[in-house]
Amino acid sequence: MIRRFFKKGQEEMVGFGLIVIIVAVIVLIFVSFGLRDKGENYQNSYEIESFTQTLLQYTTDCEDNLGFLKIQKLIFLCTDREKCLDERDSCEVLNQTIDEIMKETWKIQDRPEEGYSLSIMSNGGEIIKLEEGNFTNNFGYGLQSFSRSGNYVNMTLRIYY
Repeated sequence: MIRRFFKKGQEEMVGFGLIVIIVAVIVLIFVSFGLRDKGENYQNSYEIESFTQTLLQYTTDCEDNLGFLKIQKLIFLCTDREKCLDERDSCEVLNQTIDEIMKETWKIQDRPEEGYSLSIMSNGGEIIKLEEGNFTNNFGYGLQSFSRSGNYVNMTLRIYY
């Protein structure tokens, strides 16, 4: 009779252990889903970083004596207050070109993206600030920094989800 009592106690302990293991597995599943969402935001930031690098290499319709300028060179032309070869203001061409690209690439309607904010700063002064849509607490972030002849430029892009 005493052996049966101990055997029943052992069976109850095994049952309790199984319940603890099942609960632990369920908790691990919920934690893994939570971590996946955070990893996805990191991937989005990587995509935004790639977009900013590509944006700087886009060729505009502003040209100098050597040919058509990429956005990165047009930013420096704008900071130096120089004009395009056809006498258009380089800052206006820069603003218009980037605005068109942003509106075409990051369409806000019926998309997961709810808004964006693009800022280009040079030596502490703001060259361009483009914003559209809603700004939420959930966003991806991309930053590009570059310089030429003492001009330091930071381009920051936030995509809000």
